[in-house]
Amino acid sequence: MSEKYKKENANDVVFNLEYNSERQHLIIPDYGRHLQKLIDQATTIEDDELRNKAAKYIIQVMGTLNPHLRDVPDFQHKLWDQLFIMSDFRLNVDSPYPIPSREVLQLRPDVLEYPQNFPKYRYYGNNIKYMIDVANKWDDGDMKNALIMVIANHMKKSYLSWNKDTVKDDVIFEHLYELSEGTINLIQSTEELLNTTDLLRTNKRMSNKISTSTSQPKIQNNKNKVGPKKPFQKSNQNKSN
Repeated sequence: MSEKYKKENANDVVFNLEYNSERQHLIIPDYGRHLQKLIDQATTIEDDELRNKAAKYIIQVMGTLNPHLRDVPDFQHKLWDQLFIMSDFRLNVDSPYPIPSREVLQLRPDVLEYPQNFPKYRYYGNNIKYMIDVANKWDDGDMKNALIMVIANHMKKSYLSWNKDTVKDDVIFEHLYELSEGTINLIQSTEELLNTTDLLRTNKRMSNKISTSTSQPKIQNNKNKVGPKKPFQKSNQNKSN
């Protein structure tokens, strides 16, 4: 083979190379470019029967590429939706399921509103404020007083988880009065909250439960264990003369 012929063939190969920067953007890259080309080719088929046959063949190929999803409910429905999406909604075939539209696909969900609360005492959390609001809606009585004491004890436990030192009940009552905007006043009350030692013991017990649940149990292998060797016993046989 002449050097000129080899050079001409090499130039043709380089000229026909395809680079990813020059290729068409893949709508669903998981299926690869070959399947995308099959779908693009199916959209150019003019005969309706052949086009529907090609679409069913492509659906079979897509199902073969995802064998782990065959037991998922509505798996075929998902494949047909992806087929129309990958064809840029240009494929005109008979689908056993409702054909999705571009408008529905481009719909965006409503913005989820997050609570933008910046409480002064963050170690109590936002739930304490919700509990205080619920307590204010209750009628005066034993149930409301019990709920207020539960809230105060929970505030004390949360305070101790942030500060390991002892905390006086008066501090908790002042914070409760401030968080409730003056509706709950226990500053002059003779009520006593739970003991600091008991609350610290409860926090420690809860932290130990969390640590033991996250740690993996040790597996003991008994196969390599060898028992104690028995002492050698010499047989006492009568020697014949």
